[in-house]
Amino acid sequence: MSTAFGVCGLGGPMLLSTLTLPTLPKHVTKCEYAGQGPVRQKAEELARQLMQQQAGSLGRHTGMDADPLPFDKIVPCSVGNPQAVGQQPVQFHRQVMACLIEPLLMQKNALFQDDVLERASRYLSRLKDGATGAYSSPQGHLVFREEVASYLSLRDETDTSVDDVFLTDGASAAIKMVLQLILRGSEDGILLPIPQYPLYSAMTVLLGGQPVGYFLDEQAGWNINVDELQRAAAEFRKRGGVLRAIVVINPGNPTGQVLSQASMEAVIHFAEQESLVILADEVYQDNIHTDGKEFMSFRRLAHQMGTAAEVFSFHSISKGFMGESGLRGGFVHCSNLRHDVRDQLRKIASISLCSNVVGQALVASAVTPPPLDGASRASFDQDRAEIKGQLQRKAKLVWQRLNALDGISCQPLDGAIYAFPRVTIKGYIMKKAISFATPADEIYCLELLERTGVVTVPGSGFGQKPGTFHFRMTILPDEDVLSGVLDSIERFHGEHAAGWFR
Repeated sequence: MSTAFGVCGLGGPMLLSTLTLPTLPKHVTKCEYAGQGPVRQKAEELARQLMQQQAGSLGRHTGMDADPLPFDKIVPCSVGNPQAVGQQPVQFHRQVMACLIEPLLMQKNALFQDDVLERASRYLSRLKDGATGAYSSPQGHLVFREEVASYLSLRDETDTSVDDVFLTDGASAAIKMVLQLILRGSEDGILLPIPQYPLYSAMTVLLGGQPVGYFLDEQAGWNINVDELQRAAAEFRKRGGVLRAIVVINPGNPTGQVLSQASMEAVIHFAEQESLVILADEVYQDNIHTDGKEFMSFRRLAHQMGTAAEVFSFHSISKGFMGESGLRGGFVHCSNLRHDVRDQLRKIASISLCSNVVGQALVASAVTPPPLDGASRASFDQDRAEIKGQLQRKAKLVWQRLNALDGISCQPLDGAIYAFPRVTIKGYIMKKAISFATPADEIYCLELLERTGVVTVPGSGFGQKPGTFHFRMTILPDEDVLSGVLDSIERFHGEHAAGWFR
């Protein structure tokens, strides 16, 4: 029964209809995020079904009539979430965090090494009342920003002010904050790489701006072409838009490239000519897998070039060899930003009071290795070398195995933690995609999931050139598990055109 104020459910309370899909803000309903799309939702559904199926095999009633699933586990290869698929945390930093959260642990004899205790004591002595449970300043505790500033000064070979460092709940919060600073209204556009990390398009739409895609050159290893930048800018301006910034992801997500210095210089020159702010997403800077490839920050190169372009540099503890995605720590550094504009960014940060203090501390510790002569240094170096070596082997394995398949091609995985292969889709899955008016790579990834338990993300969620299809997969699972994933992909791809298989 409908009323003027809502809808009355059968035998239940009246449901107010203040919030309905048609009455929600268009910015909310229009923004999309590939990582939480239909494949992820189906994976969660199948995980629940698998748990009930396995419980039933132990003699419990499942209450389900569904056919048994043709796999015994879900393998998440969709999200860059290292510790969810077996990567171990770095003990030195975790032990420092333990002492910060519960200082009484520092009184336990021989529980932690002296260098752990020294760092924790120093951090606690600089916090207000020595409490990690208290608010910090909006930009983060000074002691933690000092550590980040020292790291950036060394990395970029130029002095760094703590006033230009903002500690945030992961890089995502920093990106949102900067986009809030930049976007003024619906006429404003942000140049985004295609393929791109969909946070950027989603957040741009959510904040009322327009994503403006520029295509990366797949055949050139996902390089940036200045002619393509100029094309995208000119077409957007022809429609009456105003470009405000360009996003560059290096190393690439989802594409795995490491930009050359020449490509970076071209981007900086383009930004200068077009009066654009540079948003440099550099959260994978510690994930370099190919000999001869080196990471250089946009801030460092901009300083060497003497440019006046504003550069926002983002980093995070979620990736690299830390993999602390759940503890939410990151930062943004602001280069060439006017002080009165920086004050406005600080105002935006203050609306959320502060980022979580444990995340701040972990960022500071992560960019500051234990001292060379410290008791923890040997095990720290071993942890780092093992994780780096594993990722290098897995990057090579994935690239080789995917390129060995007929109808799949994958550019080199020079950096980051993903492969983004191009796939030829035909037969049954293509017909199904046409009949459902759904991107073919989405159907491909759904069918792959339903038949193998492997979770990937369709390339259509990241953007791609019309007429091409891709999927993104991480290289994070343990090597044995990853080999099994590649076996499943090989079998699935070889048979996908014909339809159902077991």
